[in-house]
Amino acid sequence: MNRILLMGAVLAMLSAPAAAQSIDVWLGTSNNKASQGIYHTQLNLETGRLSESQLAAEIRGPGFLAMHPGGKKLYAVGTLEGTPVVAAYSISNQRSKSTLELSSSVPIDDGGAAHVSVAPGAKSLLTAQYGAGSTGVFELDSNGDVVARRQLIKHEGGSGVVERRQDSPHAHWTGFSPDGRFAFVPDLGIDGVVIYKYDADSGKIAKHGIATTPPGSGPRHMKFHTSGRWVYVLNELDLSISVFEYDVENGTMKIKQTIPTVSKSELAKEQFKSCSEIRVHPTGRFVYAANRGHDTITAFKVDAETGELSVIEVENARAVTPRNFNLTPDGRWALVGGQDSHTLSSFSVDQETGELSYNRSVISTPSPICVLMQPEDNLIRLR
Repeated sequence: MNRILLMGAVLAMLSAPAAAQSIDVWLGTSNNKASQGIYHTQLNLETGRLSESQLAAEIRGPGFLAMHPGGKKLYAVGTLEGTPVVAAYSISNQRSKSTLELSSSVPIDDGGAAHVSVAPGAKSLLTAQYGAGSTGVFELDSNGDVVARRQLIKHEGGSGVVERRQDSPHAHWTGFSPDGRFAFVPDLGIDGVVIYKYDADSGKIAKHGIATTPPGSGPRHMKFHTSGRWVYVLNELDLSISVFEYDVENGTMKIKQTIPTVSKSELAKEQFKSCSEIRVHPTGRFVYAANRGHDTITAFKVDAETGELSVIEVENARAVTPRNFNLTPDGRWALVGGQDSHTLSSFSVDQETGELSYNRSVISTPSPICVLMQPEDNLIRLR
């Protein structure tokens, strides 16, 4: 009898549907009064469906988030008790639920930051202060906690091409080369990407050079191609992408193409228009850019020989003011945050054509302006 029961249990287990994989999605938010801080949802990687959004940590205006390479710490730039800070949170996963607990924070002491990134090796993190036009370097300890600010480097100049937007420096993004030897900070105000040499031993940066973008373009964010050969710089003000050849040895960039994300004729009637985010598909075959005002996502095909781009489609973002979006680690899904519609929408990504298709999964969540995916090796099993 026991043997029969045991065989029945085994057969039931074998016939039961396999557990679905789900990935944590963390949402940074604006200063909108509807938001209380960092929010969390889960994306089912089989169906592309999103779970209900939940508040994970209270902090004012956590506009941008970053993940520790180990996946156990999350960083945010926002305001705690009236002070602009960079904060570290410990991530806990229990019973398919992920939570955040504040573990450390350090004042930026140069206004609020627009972006944060973690250095390879996790000895430092960088912040970009848009209003102050500066780059901050912060020390991380062995646990991933923020210890102190090591450096604050002020940018200089201002192209002056676009009145009020380019009268002074406006650092907008920070990141590193694939080999970790150089750091990059696109500056909207000076029409250029400031390049720093990164010392992995000291965790500090030193001015190395600058890559110039077209006058009045207003570089905002950038991403490396998966091959490391090309750099894609998203220009906020003229809604374009500049493609650069990257010299791996010398850490320099040479511009080779600038392509609009949306044609000028389509933008003519828009009172507000600007680019917001750029992503490279994990295969390296496609690049995507978000267009605010026009409220679309433009998909580009990457030329495998030159790295240059050609437009595939311009897709309705199903979001009002798509300030940020992201791709899953496997490249099968895209999530688009609507800052002014207070939504997060799911799209499937055609792996052959690069086209986006709205998945009809959309959730309400307060003013999302950063969409951060949990690393691929931290997937959650759900039934």
